[in-house]
Amino acid sequence: QVQLVESGGGLVQAGGSLRLACAASGLTFRTYAMGWFRQALGKERELVATINWNGVSTYYTSSVKGRFTISRDNAKNTVYLQMNSVKAEDTAVYYCAADRTYHGGVAFQGYDYWGQGTQVTVSS
Repeated sequence: QVQLVESGGGLVQAGGSLRLACAASGLTFRTYAMGWFRQALGKERELVATINWNGVSTYYTSSVKGRFTISRDNAKNTVYLQMNSVKAEDTAVYYCAADRTYHGGVAFQGYDYWGQGTQVTVSS
């Protein structure tokens, strides 16, 4: 049974930092591209960042580029999202997801597994 468990969410002041983690089990982690998504209240879910199986390739949505960093540790079956210089508009539920890619690159859609999400609230 595949499980993705997010942690690290919470309340942070604008301009501060937060590090999210997603621990995966029940899958061969190194064969999956991983992504972080977020969904703010009343808005559609959006892709925040994605990383390929070995961490060489990454993608960030424009609103977080230069502030967020996605990384992974295949030995620990964990993917991270370092969030710096957070803004009120970063407030959302953050989800990690896994995509069994066969091309070895990042994944933009069609994710196979999802976590339950962790709330991030940025106070201004």
